[in-house]
Amino acid sequence: MTVTVLDDYQGCCAFLDAAHELDGSDVRLDIEHRHLDDQALPARLLDSDAIILIRERTSLTRELLEQLPNLKLVVQTGRLSSAIDVEACKELGIAVRDGGGSPIAPAELTWLLIMAGCRRLGGYLARQAEGDWQRTNQLLEAESLGHAVHGRTLGIWGLGKIGGLVAGYAQAFGMNVVAHGRESSAGRAFELGVEFEPDRHAFLARCDVISLHLKLNGDTRGMITPADLAAMRADALLVNTSRAELIRPCALLDALDAGRPGAAALDVFENEPDGASAYQAHPRVLATPHIGFVEKDTYELYFSTAFRQVREFFAG
Repeated sequence: MTVTVLDDYQGCCAFLDAAHELDGSDVRLDIEHRHLDDQALPARLLDSDAIILIRERTSLTRELLEQLPNLKLVVQTGRLSSAIDVEACKELGIAVRDGGGSPIAPAELTWLLIMAGCRRLGGYLARQAEGDWQRTNQLLEAESLGHAVHGRTLGIWGLGKIGGLVAGYAQAFGMNVVAHGRESSAGRAFELGVEFEPDRHAFLARCDVISLHLKLNGDTRGMITPADLAAMRADALLVNTSRAELIRPCALLDALDAGRPGAAALDVFENEPDGASAYQAHPRVLATPHIGFVEKDTYELYFSTAFRQVREFFAG
């Protein structure tokens, strides 16, 4: 049977140790390294017996699923997400499986972005590549120097598994940590010995760095408004490795242009990959290409589960 892996940008999944899960099976791995648009997907997936999705890089809509008569199984790496129309799969007799993940890689990337954003590393590297030594932008301003994190305040909006790890990293570097969110975050803050600030605007106004760690759902989509961003300080850094859709569409670019927050470090964007371009070009944004989970340990975890699920499903 043909098992198609979509969006393997790094071209690595067939070479993972996890691929040995398929040893002895009659699975033919069909790997697509590019991101395909909605028009190209039906023909590309027509012969697929199973599809493995790498997180939410491609969405399997009802319209697409109805055009795939051979499809029997969809596997989501990591936790099940809105990228799959589960109801359509049920109606069409397509089985759906998902796996688990680890908070370590995204937490580490979050901390990397906090450090790099505070020290204006993206700007320094960009100017160095153009021949400018120790310059971050064309403007001569004190804030372009960047600053240390020690003694400053990190605000964590959503103190779950990833946010909890980031809080620990920040404390180890001498930062003050303040959490904000729902009751679960308040309880978690108590467990970790972290201050909890229930008032949203007070939280936003007092922090040097705000890091978002919220799950995307109907309640959180677009919950961060232009007024919230305007409540941040002019020298504050906003870090988002969670979901771009937590912020109202276009609000962050407008807020950066208006000067609050002063900078952003982002790993997630709407309509990836094309939607990242406006942020990548912005002088106050450090942008990475949604690599929070992209490292070998996480991929081994994702694909050992996914390949095992494929083998077991077709073995009956």
